[in-house]
Amino acid sequence: MKLWGGMFSEETNEQASSFHSSIGFDKRLYRQDITGSIAHAQMLGKQGIIPTADAAAIVSGLEGILADVETGKLQFDPQAEDIHSFVESELISRIGDAGRRLHTGRSRNDQVALDMRMYVKSQVDEISCLLADLLNVLLQLAKTHVGDIMPGFTHLQKAQPITLGHHLMAYFQMFKRDYGRLADCRVRADEMPLGSGALASTTYPIDREYVREQLGFAKLTENSLDAVSDRDFCIELVSALSIIMMHLSRFCEEVIFWSTDAFGFIEMSDAYATGSSIMPQKKNPDMAELIRGKTGRVYGSLMGLLTMMKSLPLAYNKDMQEDKEAVFGAVDTAKECLAVFCGMIESAKFNTQAMLYSAGGGYTNATDAADWLVKQGVTFRDAHHITGKLVLYAVENNKPIHQLTLDEFKAISDVFDESIFDAITIQACVSARSATGGPAQSAMAEAFESAEEYLKCLKRSKG
Repeated sequence: MKLWGGMFSEETNEQASSFHSSIGFDKRLYRQDITGSIAHAQMLGKQGIIPTADAAAIVSGLEGILADVETGKLQFDPQAEDIHSFVESELISRIGDAGRRLHTGRSRNDQVALDMRMYVKSQVDEISCLLADLLNVLLQLAKTHVGDIMPGFTHLQKAQPITLGHHLMAYFQMFKRDYGRLADCRVRADEMPLGSGALASTTYPIDREYVREQLGFAKLTENSLDAVSDRDFCIELVSALSIIMMHLSRFCEEVIFWSTDAFGFIEMSDAYATGSSIMPQKKNPDMAELIRGKTGRVYGSLMGLLTMMKSLPLAYNKDMQEDKEAVFGAVDTAKECLAVFCGMIESAKFNTQAMLYSAGGGYTNATDAADWLVKQGVTFRDAHHITGKLVLYAVENNKPIHQLTLDEFKAISDVFDESIFDAITIQACVSARSATGGPAQSAMAEAFESAEEYLKCLKRSKG
């Protein structure tokens, strides 16, 4: 029996009923739905809105349903309209008329808002743990490779020498910001909407504060219209997940071209690579490619949510049922990608010799030659011009800058002397960049200390 069928004299069209039903996907909210209903029933009994005996029977019945679902003893009815009607119908079948009192003082509108907020909070916690794992892996890899020199790029052209540790810590910073975005999202999801009713609260003497405490929310929603029609917290979560996926995709793009023969910087573990059905020599970075591809799924969920919400008048509209599949899909994709990426990058083998050799090409020490001139009193603009001519000469003669003779240097500018050679070694180029945030080992030591303290804070906050 439908929860809303009293005034309807005609059965819902079979196709329309299937189209309308959400049990196929919102069944994953069963734990949130039952937990919220238990707190609601306890409040109804405490407030004398329903008999305490009925409240106790409801709580006992709901606990039994939860246990049976989790053990597999109770299967979801595919004919149910949604998870809310399934739980309530099952409750009534178990305890009788007392179960019909459960929905007193609430609507499915504030019920589903509660379920979704509880779900978002739980998923933020799980995804945050995955991010913390990745941050730890990146930090350990960076410390291992703090002295391994590689080329840094702009426009995918060799620019200046850095270290692999420095490069990895750039991604540490990205995922650190992602962690912060999720924490911010959780704050705004942590508001308890139950008691908002369909849109205008309720005439019953409910105790929202009691329910808030029982369910572990930080605060109550402050406007019943907004509480049932707000899905900002869903959009914010998927937005944060989209940025996480963007960062994963950027890193995967680098992993993909690093693993080519042209670069040869990295080799995937056999556990995270595949081969070709026809070419026996191939070792393909399929996991990285799949993560890059799956990023579009999460973006699609975000665009779907924004588009679904953009024209909805207050308060609840059935369009909002579309929030669930978008959120569920984005959450599942991001969690899987984070777990796979973490294992993939931790098990990869970096070819540090190839990186060092590559860093020596492409005139990545040209900036340091210009900086040397500035330190001799030449203006930067003149130094830039002189060094540009020096690079042009080196290119025309097919020689790296550091292999030019002093006479060749002086032919470009009389300012050059023997000390230029010490200033433009690849090692010197890196070690001289000791400003905070730079690749020099002294600067990296500061970065590691800061990162370790950040991770300790995360651990304490979770502990």
